[in-house]
Amino acid sequence: MKILVTGTEGYLGALLAPLLIERGHEVTGVDTGYYRSGYLYNTKGNQPKTLIKDIRHLTLEDLKGHDAVVHMAELSNDPTGELAPHITYEVNHKGSVRLAQLAKEAGVRRFIYMSSCSVYGVADGDTPVTEETPSNPQTAYAICKTLCERDIMPLADSKFSPVFFRNSTAFGASPRQRFDIVVNNLCGLAWTTKEIKMISDGSPWRPLVHGLDIGKAICCALDAPVDAIHGQILNIGSNDQNYRVREVAEIVAENFPGCTTTFGVQGADNRSYRVSFDKLAKHLPDFKCDWDVPKGAKQFHDLFEQIDFTKEDFLSRGFTRLKQLEYLIRTEQIDQDFFWKTNL
Repeated sequence: MKILVTGTEGYLGALLAPLLIERGHEVTGVDTGYYRSGYLYNTKGNQPKTLIKDIRHLTLEDLKGHDAVVHMAELSNDPTGELAPHITYEVNHKGSVRLAQLAKEAGVRRFIYMSSCSVYGVADGDTPVTEETPSNPQTAYAICKTLCERDIMPLADSKFSPVFFRNSTAFGASPRQRFDIVVNNLCGLAWTTKEIKMISDGSPWRPLVHGLDIGKAICCALDAPVDAIHGQILNIGSNDQNYRVREVAEIVAENFPGCTTTFGVQGADNRSYRVSFDKLAKHLPDFKCDWDVPKGAKQFHDLFEQIDFTKEDFLSRGFTRLKQLEYLIRTEQIDQDFFWKTNL
């Protein structure tokens, strides 16, 4: 297929694009380039031709001739969403819906939208939530995911087939690394400080999935018959990878010799949810996760050892979405609407 992937210079996009190329697809990337400084290591995988564009500037001509769009390029995570909620809505909601409309007008057959299990927000941890569970988003980032699902779904017809991936919280090494998500952050702390000191009791539930497994699920969706996934919302992950945050900290510590863990009291963040992935198994029966948290923690340990990873690396703004965007704003490289300034 000819596939347009937005966010190819991001954390997940840097893993996905080489995987698609390896499988014989022709990939065009799109990325505005906010996070270019967050480069942790080189990779041997082939890189796609990339359009350096904000998704809000994509045109019908950019979309024409593609068989599929995989849309990953949004302002990522909750702290970033709260930095400028109005821009989060402009990019993540309006920008994504406009992209889907353009894709349909351009004759693109398949559209894979990266949603998030964060739409569940606060749920009863004793009962796993399903795709039919009412959403309960707690942040601008998660609210925008629900709005995109709501507004892109009606575009589905016999010629345009969207599918919505509610991804578990991602983890794992990537050339465009992030250390502002739970497993990655704990591994960085374990390596650089030999201590995981949590201010909460670690009781909330989180579903977790390796970035390469998200890429694998996307490949399975592209291979699947259109009718098998047309208009579906699918939780992406595995039933055996619902963890309490405390468990994650303990698993990470076990994979970093000499690392200690301490816990506090129940935190102010009340988000907690266990997730069922039974529907995913029905619609994409060939998909199985290859990674779990112990394997991911070992991957980080081995990588940190190989590249001589330092505390300065860990704290670098390039690996934390909020820090990097605050830097670009402070240095006036992007304007109040998060567009690059042209007078520098």
